[in-house]
Parts: sequence; C-alpha cells; structure tokens
Amino acid sequence: MKLFLPYTKGYRLWMLLAIICSVGEAVLELLLPQAMSDIVDIGIATGDRNYILMMGLKMLILAVLALLFGVGAALAAARAAMGFGSKVRAAEYAQVQRFSFADLEHFSTASLITRLTNDVASVQGTIFMATRICVRAPVLLVTALVLALRISRELSRVFLVTIPLLIVAVAIVIAVVGPFFTKLQRSTDALNLVVQENVNAVRVVKSFVREGEEKEKFRLRSEDLRTTAERAFGFVVSFMPLITLLMGGTITALMWIGGHYVADGIMLSGDLMAFFTYATEILASLMMVSMVLMMLTRSIACGKRIAEVLRHKPSMTEDTASELTVENGDIDFNHVYFKYHADSEEWNLRDIDLHIQSGMTVGILGGTGSAKSTLVSLIPRLYDATEGSVMVGGHDVREYSLEQLREGCAMVLQKNTLFSGTVAENLRWGSDTATDEELREAAKIACAADFIEAMPEGYDTHIEQGGTNVSGGQKQRLCIARALLRKPKVLILDDSTSAVDTATDAAIREGLRTTLPDSTKIIIAQRIISVMDADLILVLDDGAIVGQGKHEELMETCDIYREVYESQQEGVEGNG
Repeated sequence: MKLFLPYTKGYRLWMLLAIICSVGEAVLELLLPQAMSDIVDIGIATGDRNYILMMGLKMLILAVLALLFGVGAALAAARAAMGFGSKVRAAEYAQVQRFSFADLEHFSTASLITRLTNDVASVQGTIFMATRICVRAPVLLVTALVLALRISRELSRVFLVTIPLLIVAVAIVIAVVGPFFTKLQRSTDALNLVVQENVNAVRVVKSFVREGEEKEKFRLRSEDLRTTAERAFGFVVSFMPLITLLMGGTITALMWIGGHYVADGIMLSGDLMAFFTYATEILASLMMVSMVLMMLTRSIACGKRIAEVLRHKPSMTEDTASELTVENGDIDFNHVYFKYHADSEEWNLRDIDLHIQSGMTVGILGGTGSAKSTLVSLIPRLYDATEGSVMVGGHDVREYSLEQLREGCAMVLQKNTLFSGTVAENLRWGSDTATDEELREAAKIACAADFIEAMPEGYDTHIEQGGTNVSGGQKQRLCIARALLRKPKVLILDDSTSAVDTATDAAIREGLRTTLPDSTKIIIAQRIISVMDADLILVLDDGAIVGQGKHEELMETCDIYREVYESQQEGVEGNG
C-alpha cells in the first residue's frame, strides 16, 4: 500500500467524492423500506389516500436521489481508478526504460508486457470496485443491521447463524484461490511469450514449416492457462450456490418466524416487509464484500508482480554520473573482464587491454561466440564491465549520464530495427532536429538515397512495423544513415553491412572516412575485405584479443587471421 499510495495523488478528491456519493446512495436506499412500511402500516391500514400519495412521492424522490448519487459514485470511482492505473502504468514503463539488458532478461519481455497491461488492469479494476462497494456495502450492512434490530431483536437472531457461516465460507475460498491467481498470471506470461516469439519470428517459422509444432506449443500453453483459470475461478463460482443457499435459508427462516409473529400480533406486516428488505440488503452487502475480497486476492497477486518491477533496482545506475559530455572518440579498455551472470564460472571477456585514439577506424574479427558484440556493448554501457574499466573521451563511462554517453556513441546493432512510420521519421531517431537536406546527405553516405528516392513517396514512404516492406540490405543502410545523423564521436557498426554487396560496403566505408574524420569508427565484420584498410584490426577468440595490428602485421603474426584471409580468398577465386 505504501508503494502504491503516491500514485493516488491527483485523484484523492475523486476517491473522496466516490465515497461520499456511495454513502449517500446507501443511506437513501435504506430509507425506502421504512417509507414502504409506513404506507402499509399507516396509509393502507387507515385508508388515508393522501398519506399514501405523499409517501409514494417521497419514495420516488428518494429513488431519484439515490440514482444520482449512484451515477456520481460510479463516475468518480472510474475517474480515480483509471487515473491511478494510468500513473502506475506510466511509472512501471519508466522503470522498464531504466533497465539494463540484464534486467530485461531477468523479467523477460513477455512478463513485462503482462505486468504493464493485465496486472495493472486487474489492480485498477479492484480500485474501482473497492471505492464503490467497500464503502457502500459496509454502510448498507451496518445501517440495515441497526434498522433491523430496531424493528425486531428476536427476529435478528437469525443473522447470528447466517453471518458467521458466510464469513467462514469466504475465508476458505480466499485461502484456496490465492495461490491459483499467482499461477494464473505466470501462465499468462508463458502464453504471451509464445505469441511474441511467433509473431516476431513469423518468417523463420514459415520458412522451416514449423507452423504445426508452434500451434501445438501455443495449444499447450493455452490449455495450461485455461486449466489454471478454471480452477481459480471455479472456486469463486462454486461460492455462488453457497451464497444462494444461505440467502434462501435466511429468507425462509425469517418468513417462518416472522409469519408467526405477525399472526400472533407481535409484529406488524409492514414491519415484516421492511425487515425482509433490510435482511436482503445485509446479505447482499455481505456477498458484495465477499466478491471484492476475492477480486482483492487476485489484485494482490498482480500488485506484487507490479511491485517487483517498481522496486527492482536497475543493475546499471548513474550514481557516479556528472554533467560530462563526450568530447572526443578516445576509447580505453583497462584490463576488462566481463561475464553476463555473476555466478557463471567462465568469463565472456578476459583481460581486454586496449587503447584507441579518436578518429581511428578499428576492425574487429572473430568467430561466432568470440564476444565481438559483447566487447563493443561495453562502450555505450549496454552492459557494465565486471572488472576493470572502460573509458570514452578520457573519462570512465560510469562518470557520464547514460543519455550523454549514448548521445556521443551511435551504434548500429546486428539486429536492425525500424519502427512503423515514414522513412524520414525513422531517420530522425538519430536527430529529431535534422533538416531534409541532412536526411538526404546521411542517406547518400549510407548508400540509401537511391532506393529511398525510388520509393513511391520518397522520404515520406511509410515503413511497416519492423521494416517488413524493405529488404535486409535496405534496412541496414537506413539504420546506418540514422546513426550518422547523430554525428557521434564514436560510431559502432556491429556486422551492419553483412546484407550488402562488397562494392556498396566499400562505398559506405569511404563515406564514413571522409564525413566523420574525427570520429572513432569501430566495424565488426565477417569479411576481412571490410576491415583490411582499418587503422587497427583486432582478432578475438574465446573472449580474448589474440591479435591486433594492421592487415600486413596480422598476416605475419596471427595464424587465425591469416587462415581466415586465405579461406576467404580461396572462396573468391573459386567463385571467379
């Protein structure tokens, strides 16, 4: 509650209004049975038509006022609950934005989506119900019980049996159903994960003709969710017949005992009618409270999951950050060691001691799993070094705010991502103030201008979600152009020209050399021809640098480099 209380700020007056309106609605509803009793016992008994009409008009006014209070309570509660949910969702999303890659892997994307949508919706739904019912029901219960006692204490003894039985039944159901709601949310996570993977990798699924297997995987996850939901809500539904039985038994007992009281002259028939109404209100109030408590059980499970995200301390903090900006592209790795998981026995990077001067072009080669991408990911702090330090522009990367560091470092990842919107909107991710001329210049350097201008609407052509209406090579070039617009001090291309031909690759590298002479350019590549003219070439193997220097030096000193070069040359000659 302490964690969520701040998110009610700005909506507390609406909550108060909902409470006031709910109390007013309950009180007015409870005045109606007494007015009805007076009509029967006084108006009908004496034959006073004017009294009957007056009391009937009074009941109509009370009913209209109760309706208005009810509408007001519903509107105010909805405003408070939806506003609260919106704030919690925004806070949770902002927290996710602060997460490092390691934090995202800890929760999983599918689970975070569930927590941001399904879990928040459950909590805000409970807030709405609680604001309305948890005020209205107790008022109805207490007031109706007092009025019932005023009419007949003897007849009210029936509640001494009914209410304890109802409380025991609710307690049992809540105790049983609680763990199922927690499992229900986990099953929802698992189902969302399958959907997310299949939608994102739909081309892979179709190309490997795996639709049948993936449908079966989805069916199993869906079946697990259905089974869990059935068991959870089954207990809740099974509670309803018990409620009906208790209500029916109570009314029967009241009719039997109350009928004898009226026949014996101990009680007036109008009072008995009013008592029946109050008894119904008492039982209905108990049932409403019971349902809210059951909803609260699920909401608590969801709230705990949301709290896990909000309370999670990001593994990457800015505690030592200052107002520094990246002044140049100098990069230093000082005996850096890194592993993704603290309890892992193997290092992903081992004793990386490297010094790169601003303006240099650096090529990185290595086999699959040699930690090339891991190495460059430490520069913009996508991960933090486990041991040692990484310096950019003469300062430890931890001394920069993440925003300033990443403003100075542009990175084109292996997995190129475009967003739904126009070509121009995607390019302006690099700089939202870029002019049309700057867009064209960046596209020209990235060898993207020709195919953009050939599109139906040029730079205003709409890009589908994920860039599905452009080829892999076009996507790569658009991402490079986007990075160039940032005018970074450090530009990292993580195998970002793998889908273009060698001529285009060479043209892009030439464009980078002439337009970004003072920026450090780091190029991860599989083809040696892509980095042969680099100022420095690094060869990685199993997380360690096994060779560094220019092409000629490595041909003499690094066996791995020479073997890769010769195998690629043989491939070129064979194709020729």
